[in-house]
Amino acid sequence: MSEKVTATDNQYVLFKLDNESYGVNILYVETIEKVMDITRVPYAHYYVEGVINLRGEVVPVINLRKRFNLPQVEINDESRIIIVSVEDMIVGLLVDSSSEVLQLDLESIDDVSNIKENMKNDYVKGIGKDGERIIILLDLKKILGNTAINDENQRI
Repeated sequence: MSEKVTATDNQYVLFKLDNESYGVNILYVETIEKVMDITRVPYAHYYVEGVINLRGEVVPVINLRKRFNLPQVEINDESRIIIVSVEDMIVGLLVDSSSEVLQLDLESIDDVSNIKENMKNDYVKGIGKDGERIIILLDLKKILGNTAINDENQRI
């Protein structure tokens, strides 16, 4: 007897950036790809790594390390591009690694309104707790809803 697994609002694709755990809602994730050839785009914003050809579709790739002003590292075998679809926009997110899907109960997620004002970040939707592990849950609509990225997507 097999059970059908369905994506729910409280499942997150986890990834690493600068040794911190981040999560994005699985409902936005199309696929996770190994890093492929990325073509630079002239005059793109500093955090736009370039574009990839994903099965015949040109997809812009955002380097989340650059977007979050984290120190840059070399792309390696662990690096991944998480392909997400947000409001009819398909974008790749370049991350250090991606390893699992985690289901978090609502009780395990702290709203950012509980975070001190000086620690708030517009891109953070919540803070998830899985045992001792802390997971920063990102708001993709705010990260990708920026007009700079929308402009980039329109240009490509």
